[in-house]
Amino acid sequence: MAEASLETGIPHAITNHLNMTLAYNYGASFSFLADQGGWQRWFFSILAIIVCIFIMLWMRKLKESETWTAIGLAMVLGGALGNLIDRALYGKVIDFIDMYWTEMGYHFATFNVADIAISTGAALLVFISLFAKEVK
Repeated sequence: MAEASLETGIPHAITNHLNMTLAYNYGASFSFLADQGGWQRWFFSILAIIVCIFIMLWMRKLKESETWTAIGLAMVLGGALGNLIDRALYGKVIDFIDMYWTEMGYHFATFNVADIAISTGAALLVFISLFAKEVK
């Protein structure tokens, strides 16, 4: 949908702090290793597959009472699969959410819904590990 309705690098304002801007990420987070000539596509794809298998195995071992852990893992898994699909089909991840705070001179990296799922799920897992009481 982003590719069909946006042009690369041209922002479309949604609010004072949010644009929809089509961008491509050939690397990992914040375009890490994006300029490495193509090998990183396969490296990050294989890494995503390994992480997805690990998460699925972890989810199978969860107790029925560990609902929030399952939700966090499912979010990370879904986001990882979404970015893996982009990388496998197109050789890049399609990003389009562009947040900024002009007053503070801050412009965040362009990201996508899969990145939101990964970040939110990871934050939930960290929160659970730090603050949740162990169920006995």
